[in-house]
Amino acid sequence: MTTLFLVRHGRSTANTAGVLAGRSDGVELDETGLDQAAMVGVRLAGVPLVSAVISPILRCRQTADVMLSGREVPQETEDRLTECDYGDWTGRTLKELAGEELWKTVQRHPSAAVFPGGEAMTDLSARAVAAVRAWDRVLRDRHGDNAAWVAVSHGDVIKAILADALGMHLDAFQRIMVDPASVSVIRYTDARPYVVTMNSLSGDLAGLLPPADASNDAAVGGGAGHAPDAVGQSNGTTSELA
Repeated sequence: MTTLFLVRHGRSTANTAGVLAGRSDGVELDETGLDQAAMVGVRLAGVPLVSAVISPILRCRQTADVMLSGREVPQETEDRLTECDYGDWTGRTLKELAGEELWKTVQRHPSAAVFPGGEAMTDLSARAVAAVRAWDRVLRDRHGDNAAWVAVSHGDVIKAILADALGMHLDAFQRIMVDPASVSVIRYTDARPYVVTMNSLSGDLAGLLPPADASNDAAVGGGAGHAPDAVGQSNGTTSELA
């Protein structure tokens, strides 16, 4: 039963400017984003991470470097966790893009959305899900069933991974919120994925690891839950595209 901690990068200069950064070069974390990344590191301090798998985009690499500072966690770059290729939308303001006809499709039927000069959202979903499931198998083989690992990626990428784990159609993935520097946790088992938390913004994360003798079966009736000393999680809000 491996556990994946999905981290969205900290707040970037594009986030504060209301710009769809996409794969633009040179978009960095702002001061708040750097502080957020450091706080995620504090939250993950008690989690025995075996690996960090990271989008090649600068803001994700910065988040990982700050988050894992002082820890000897192997880092791997994974191109399939990169930001969506928004094509001609890249670099434009969200306010401006909201007036485009395609915006309605992105909001209501993302499975039909293909960004002009860019990527289809179905392709984004397929590559992202394939990446985390492949890495999960590799890390389970290397480190055993109780391995915990972290992936650092982008809002829409993480939402697509969560939708898959929840068994949701991609058209429903805009119901999921993924804020900057939020953490979502998925356990992958032979039976099914279990979504432990989404868009968590505060609290120690070590309490979300399963006990060594945890069953792969779902707890009928809800089960006993986490240990009483596990710190609760909180949620926030996010924009539709970031």
